[in-house]
Amino acid sequence: MKKYVMGLLAVLSLSSPLSAQVGGSNLETPQLRDNAPSVHTVVKGDTLWDISGTFLSNPWMWPEIWHVNTQIENPHLIYPGDKIRLIFTDGQPRLTLDTSGRIYKLEPKAHVLSAGEAIETIPLENINSFLTRSRVVDRKEFLLQPYVVSGFDEHLISGEGDDVYVRGQVDDVRTVYGVYREAEQFVDPDTKEKLGMLARDIGSAEVVKKSGEEIATLRMTRSTEEVRAGDRVLRQEERPIESTFYPSPPVGDVNGYILAVEEGVNQVGKLDVVVINKGSRELMSVGNVLAVHKRGARIRDRVAGGWVDLPDERAGLIMVFRVFEKVSLALVLEASQGLTVNDKVTNP
Repeated sequence: MKKYVMGLLAVLSLSSPLSAQVGGSNLETPQLRDNAPSVHTVVKGDTLWDISGTFLSNPWMWPEIWHVNTQIENPHLIYPGDKIRLIFTDGQPRLTLDTSGRIYKLEPKAHVLSAGEAIETIPLENINSFLTRSRVVDRKEFLLQPYVVSGFDEHLISGEGDDVYVRGQVDDVRTVYGVYREAEQFVDPDTKEKLGMLARDIGSAEVVKKSGEEIATLRMTRSTEEVRAGDRVLRQEERPIESTFYPSPPVGDVNGYILAVEEGVNQVGKLDVVVINKGSRELMSVGNVLAVHKRGARIRDRVAGGWVDLPDERAGLIMVFRVFEKVSLALVLEASQGLTVNDKVTNP
């Protein structure tokens, strides 16, 4: 089911950024919009990305123009009613924060800000399950993990609060495991290398009893769908979770593809999740922004004869929010047309 971000950014259409080739790498500079305002008043629902996109054609370059200011460095200190002003310092554009528009409610022994909640960068609601649970794993290793053989009293399906029997080596009582189901295998379109398999999150379970060397009883503490025989259990990951995302350009040149889309739908739109064939080994990192290009069609030339390949067309913008070794998960920030598997991803 398509996931939506509540209160997420309204991303503006982007034009091609100004860049220069130096030593084989892209050195990009902030590019002001032609219609950039001199002042922007923050409203409820604004995000750091929104505001940057109001002033810049390439909003992922936002750190370059935010003037040194503790409030701007921390978006949670920017509130509706504040004014963001565009100024020039030594000929370079800078944004500064004017908080004079804030409204305070005075009460005995209290000073309560009533202008509304502080702005965010990009919140987590839409991608929380991907951030904390879904994993990309090696399929051979996945099939070696302990698996559910039955529910309690030989039930075929189980859910939250139910006990399940697992066969395989598990750790001691009270150890928490994730329950996963085999999903899509990712293959690089060019090299045909197997990049990993999506282990789809089914739920979480805790070891309550071990019976001999192979059988253990686990109690389901959370479930997103029915647990079935054959589902695998993997030790719960211990890794830091980013609470906010700061969009940024990638390191080096990127030439990749969309491998898959959430829930296997054919057309991808704004705020959907996609998988790309670039990961940590290609220096991808959380927050990297990439452009999406639709392949140009191959058509017959009705005048001169023969076939003509039309150019690729820029169709959207995505931001990486989780990185594995060979693939990454990304959120669609902008889609001027439906994005699909095999669309190209490049530097923005």
